[in-house]
Amino acid sequence: MPRRRPLRLVLLGTAAVLVLAIVAVAAVAATVVRRPLPDHGGTADLAGLEAEVTVLRDQRGVADVYADTADDLFRAQGYVHAQDRFFEMDYRRHVTAGRLSELVGENEEALAADKVIRTFGWRDVAEQEWEILAPETREALTAYAEGVNAYLDATPTESLGVEYAVLGLQLEVADPERWDPIDSLAWLKAMAWDLKGNYDQELSRALIFATVRDVGRVNDLFPRYPQDVNAPIVTEADVSPTAASVDAASDQPGAAPADPDGTLLEPELQQALDATAEVLGAVPHLVGEGDGTGSNSWVVSGEHTVSGQPILANDPHLSISAPGIWTQVGLHCNDVGPECPYDVSGFGFSGFPGVIIGHNAELAWGITNLGADVTDFFLERTNPAEGTYLRDGEQVPFETRTETIEVNGGPSEEIEVRTTVHGPIISDVMDLGRVAASPTADGSRRTTEVALAWTALEPGHTADAVLAFATASDATDVAAAAALFDVPSQNIVFATTEGQIGYQAPGRIPLRARVLDGPVPSDGTWPRPGWDSRYDWQGWVEPSSMPAVVDPAVGYVVAANQAVTASGSQPFLTADWDYGYRSQRIRDQLDDLLADGTRVDVELTNELQNDAWSPYAERLIPSLLDIEVDAFTEEGVELLRDWDQVQGTDSAAAAYFSAVWAKLLELTFWDDLPEDQWPSGNSRWLAVVERLLDDPESAWWDDRRTVNVVESRDEILVRALTEARLELTVELGKTADEWQWGRLHTAAPEHPVLGGEAAPGPVRELVNPSPLAVPGGSSIVNATSWDAAEDSFAVTAAPSMRMVVDLADLDASTWVNLTGTSGHPGSVHYTDQFSAWAEGETFPWPFRREAVEEASSRELTLRPTD
Repeated sequence: MPRRRPLRLVLLGTAAVLVLAIVAVAAVAATVVRRPLPDHGGTADLAGLEAEVTVLRDQRGVADVYADTADDLFRAQGYVHAQDRFFEMDYRRHVTAGRLSELVGENEEALAADKVIRTFGWRDVAEQEWEILAPETREALTAYAEGVNAYLDATPTESLGVEYAVLGLQLEVADPERWDPIDSLAWLKAMAWDLKGNYDQELSRALIFATVRDVGRVNDLFPRYPQDVNAPIVTEADVSPTAASVDAASDQPGAAPADPDGTLLEPELQQALDATAEVLGAVPHLVGEGDGTGSNSWVVSGEHTVSGQPILANDPHLSISAPGIWTQVGLHCNDVGPECPYDVSGFGFSGFPGVIIGHNAELAWGITNLGADVTDFFLERTNPAEGTYLRDGEQVPFETRTETIEVNGGPSEEIEVRTTVHGPIISDVMDLGRVAASPTADGSRRTTEVALAWTALEPGHTADAVLAFATASDATDVAAAAALFDVPSQNIVFATTEGQIGYQAPGRIPLRARVLDGPVPSDGTWPRPGWDSRYDWQGWVEPSSMPAVVDPAVGYVVAANQAVTASGSQPFLTADWDYGYRSQRIRDQLDDLLADGTRVDVELTNELQNDAWSPYAERLIPSLLDIEVDAFTEEGVELLRDWDQVQGTDSAAAAYFSAVWAKLLELTFWDDLPEDQWPSGNSRWLAVVERLLDDPESAWWDDRRTVNVVESRDEILVRALTEARLELTVELGKTADEWQWGRLHTAAPEHPVLGGEAAPGPVRELVNPSPLAVPGGSSIVNATSWDAAEDSFAVTAAPSMRMVVDLADLDASTWVNLTGTSGHPGSVHYTDQFSAWAEGETFPWPFRREAVEEASSRELTLRPTD
């Protein structure tokens, strides 16, 4: 898949000069930058309140809200989110509605994003969801919107965010539209898109096959999950007794497509697949993307903790941005009861009510990406002239609609969206997918295009699930909430103050029928022939059949994106997992602690979250040390001999090893694969290289760019060691033992609109935090991922927050956010957690009102208006 980049606003030359002037003149800067900063103290009127609401903020600006009614609670949360992050909310709703061009003006990337998202119809689906939600969920969303709008009514546009002042230098910036509950629901589609399953791998198989034209070689690059080495989340003995076998496909990725009619090599199809990759790369990623997007979570029973009660840890690995993805908040009913049931604290999203991850007074829960396969690409044989597509030998008409995209300061654009029974045609969105139609035997003409089937394009109940988790108290409640959590499919770990721990897999998972005589496997690993209805989805896995475990005998649960259950277990969820090196490291560390009789506490759990030991080093270094190199290169190799394999910021060995790994992937695969399929270096590529190391004469080792030479494994290893030594000499200096991983590996969050190179330097300095050196790397517990195909070791995804919950004393829990709670670059709370996050530190997380009051530094009273 193409490497994706956030949208970057292209500032016009005149505007750039004006922005420079604004930032350079202190008086103007103070006005423009500080004007949006909200008042976190005193009193303010909030229309619609039934009674006064108290908002307490700690020294990092984190808000705890106290109200008499649930409606007032969410109304106040909307107000607080608008205070702190309204531009982020406004940006997100423009993206999810396919209206980004209305906000940022004429911009190729914005227009492309709008076309794709309008084709998907995210907001249309959100509008359908509104009709099926529980009444209390609609009430919460409505109250939240009223709180946002109350702040908008009281605040001029230029005081909502400095971004509006910058945009106003090149565009006509209208007052923001009022917030609508559908704006909140549409955000869930962005979350689901970024956290969907194997669509990258499915499309990659087809694109790689077009180059290597050998199914066996494609399968070399997608090995089976190594379950004999890296354990799944739950074993067969742990699976809930209610989990039943279902009739899902059992094909494995090693199964070769028969392709009797040459489907996968049709020229029209290959062009359509290339176009599909370009289309999908145009979607802005608001949560995370691709390699490195995952999470760690685990829970340890009280049998093994200092306190005698469970401890739960979670740190979702998502894209880094400024501001960070999460907001921290506490939502508390003054008198908790049936009419006002909320007493919850944790991490949420600006623009959406409630808490996504956190704890209440009885239960804590963490979320990691399950990675279930919830998308399929359907190949459609179409007749563009007739507006039809092939289904079981008959031509049937598309459903069509026209979308008009408004562009601020430019002409509007219209697109026609065509939809099949499988989903929208996406290969033609940017006029890239259609080619000259091929003649058929009956004289008609056809082409092959690509439709996307995705579970999130059906209305669901995820919004109901968010509120259900906030009031859950035990495993039964968790299962009920998980049954509503349609998309994205996530792993849920939980613990209760009664001592219960467990795991639950939620999600709407498609059932795929077995097709034994078709051109491709029917397990979702390859694009599917849409003209054959046997490949259609057959319904959904029943929630009661999803894997679950309560109080496992081992005394802990680890869910870190590895396989959920052993191969062959039902229901079939996917064939494309994270390969489990990170999850196994957590399990091994816990096993060692428990074997030694060491009892786990919050501090030890925090240490494990920051573990930077590299499974790559353990597996590759023995082969590297067997290679003979020249004296100059040996100075680098020597760093690896006694290395503890910890990728710390000061480690010279970590810098060299990472450079060798990147170079090894380049020399082995770049000559064989299209550029957009070059290895990222994630866990799949470690599994691939591990196997190749045992096959020194494999054709993959040969560098086809060299003439009349066929390289073997050892020759490529020598070149990787040598070239990495030379590159780091240029980058970090000649003396190898003075190298430092942190000089290469930095976290540099960027503003999604104003943070790119197109913006003037002073603007970037204002909105982008200064980069910080960080330890860790890809498939490491401290998962600060980087992309081996890029000319940089900079962090692409990382722990977007960290939390540890002590169920014995909730006030002893800890948390940290990536940047800070504020979205205003001029606020002290924009980056006041960033350094602590980079250094692996956390902050106290008070929960009881007495503890919150003791930690508070500001108090805001929201009053009802007459």
